[in-house]
Amino acid sequence: MRPSFFHHLHPPTIPAAQARWRHTLSAGGTAVFLMLILGVTGVLEMFYYIPNPEEAALSVQTITYHVPFGGFIRNLHYWSAQLLLIVSAIHLLRVVFTAAYASPRRFNYLLGLGLFILAIMLDFTGYILRWDVDICWPLTTGTNLLKTIPFIGNFFFRIAVGGGEACETALLRLYTWHIFGLTIPLVIIGIWHAFRVRRDGGIAVPPPALRSDKARLPRNELVRREVLMLFIVGILLILLSTFVPAPIAPAMIGKPSPDAETRAPWFFLWVQQMLKWGDPFIFGVLIPFGILVILALIPYIFPKPADSDIGTWFPKSNRLAQIVVSIIALIVIMLTLMTFIP
Repeated sequence: MRPSFFHHLHPPTIPAAQARWRHTLSAGGTAVFLMLILGVTGVLEMFYYIPNPEEAALSVQTITYHVPFGGFIRNLHYWSAQLLLIVSAIHLLRVVFTAAYASPRRFNYLLGLGLFILAIMLDFTGYILRWDVDICWPLTTGTNLLKTIPFIGNFFFRIAVGGGEACETALLRLYTWHIFGLTIPLVIIGIWHAFRVRRDGGIAVPPPALRSDKARLPRNELVRREVLMLFIVGILLILLSTFVPAPIAPAMIGKPSPDAETRAPWFFLWVQQMLKWGDPFIFGVLIPFGILVILALIPYIFPKPADSDIGTWFPKSNRLAQIVVSIIALIVIMLTLMTFIP
């Protein structure tokens, strides 16, 4: 078969052991697929969405209930965004647990972490663009955390929402961040990240002399496996988008009061739980930032994995990094679950 452009995006062959689904979990390719769906569905929604405080929520309702297939497109956009965060987190864990961050891939690890952060911010700003009664207090709480940062907090707040009451004036600023300020960097860094994967030697594997399995997989078979996985993910998205609608609530009028059911988006629930414990700067800014710094420094401050361990699951030579990341993941999961306990 004559290779297509899609085939040429892949190396001619890759090590067969690291091409198996149980090794890659198809997380990287699935994340790219989800971002493409988000881009297409987001552009379609832009034809009807009105970034005006008086009309935004009504335009979301118009998309959902009156535009042909609008509800399905919106659901597809929503579920792609949620799955992207889950798949990106799995990809990050896979990279750490297989020691795939070691030199020369340290910088690309940082690029991937940056993409994860941008995806979270895009999901949050997309959540806010609904502009209904459920978004005011998460928006107010989230943006007010910026003000708690010493010396530069007010500056960050003005950059994020433009000053004033967030629930009254921030919509156009957040729409601009969502469409341009976050999406464009995501595309640029995403392309850079993919380029660095190829430049750094492709998928992380031990040097040839240390590999026990010398078999290699041709790119035609690799593409076949990727297409099959993306087909499965596509079916899952279609089922979710058909039977589980994206959240929607009445339009926000004025500044609604919080109630017992007021919650942050699910990916920030762990921060919401910590905010109950005390100082907003410590629990809402300092600790999350500290976790991010620890994750970013993993390739630089933890012992370098042995060459023979690179690309293998749970190697002994990077056990410390595995323990630290596992503890962080468990804490985030436990704090998230705690928000559902009365």
